[in-house]
Amino acid sequence: MRKKIVAGNWKMNTVIAEGVELAKEVVKESASVPADVKLILGAPFVHLTSVAAVVGGTSVALSAQNCADEVKGAYTGEVSAKMLASVPVEYVILGHSERREYYGETNEKLVKKINLALAEKISPIYCVGEKLEEREAGKHFEVVAAQIKEVLFTLTAEQMKNVVIAYEPVWAIGTGKTATSEQAQEIHAFIRATLAEQFGELAQEISILYGGSCKPSNAKELFAQKDIDGGLIGGASLVASDFVAIAKSF
Repeated sequence: MRKKIVAGNWKMNTVIAEGVELAKEVVKESASVPADVKLILGAPFVHLTSVAAVVGGTSVALSAQNCADEVKGAYTGEVSAKMLASVPVEYVILGHSERREYYGETNEKLVKKINLALAEKISPIYCVGEKLEEREAGKHFEVVAAQIKEVLFTLTAEQMKNVVIAYEPVWAIGTGKTATSEQAQEIHAFIRATLAEQFGELAQEISILYGGSCKPSNAKELFAQKDIDGGLIGGASLVASDFVAIAKSF
C-alpha cells in the first residue's frame, strides 16, 4: 500500500503567531482524518521551531520548503539540511516550480539537495512539472521525464524509498486552473512508468502527489485516480478546515 499524503505548502505566508495558530487548528481537526492519510505542514523557515512544538507527539508531520545545496559554511542566508534535522523536520519540499523559475534551481543543484536531505534522514518531496507553453507544445512528458531521470535516477533504490514526488502543472499553480482528473492521472501514470525504468517494482510503492490548485471541491475526484496518492496543497493549506477537508476526500 502506498502512503496517502496531504502536504501543505504555506509558501511565504503567515507570521509566526498565525502559523502556530494554523498548526493548532490542523492538529485539532486531524482527528477526523482517516488514519492512513499523512498530514504534513510545510512552514516557512522562521516558523519551524514554533510549529514543531505544536505538532510534536501528534500524527501531523512538519516539512521545510527548501534547503541548501551545501553541508555548511560561508553561505549567508542559507539553511542546511542538518539545521532542519535539528528542529526536527521529517520532510523538505525540493524543486518547487517557484524555486526553479525565480531562483534558478537546476536539476544538478537538486541532486545535491536531495542527497543532503536524505543523509539527515529527511524525506524530500521532489516537485516536477511543466509550464503552460511546454504543455501546449506537447513537451510535457519530455520535460517531466528529464526532471525525473536527471535527478532521481542518480539515487539508489534504498534512497528512493524515502522520496515523495509531487507533480505540479505549473500552469495550474495559483491560477485557479486545474488539470482535469484524466490529465492528472495520465501524467502520474507516466511518472510511475518512468520510475519503473530505473527502479522496477519499487515504482509501485512511491507516493506521487498532485500539486496544482487542489481544493476541497476537486480533491475527491483527483484522489480517486489510480496513480494519485494525495496532494501538495498551496492556498487551501492556509485554511485549516479546507486543508483537513481535502485530506478527508480519500
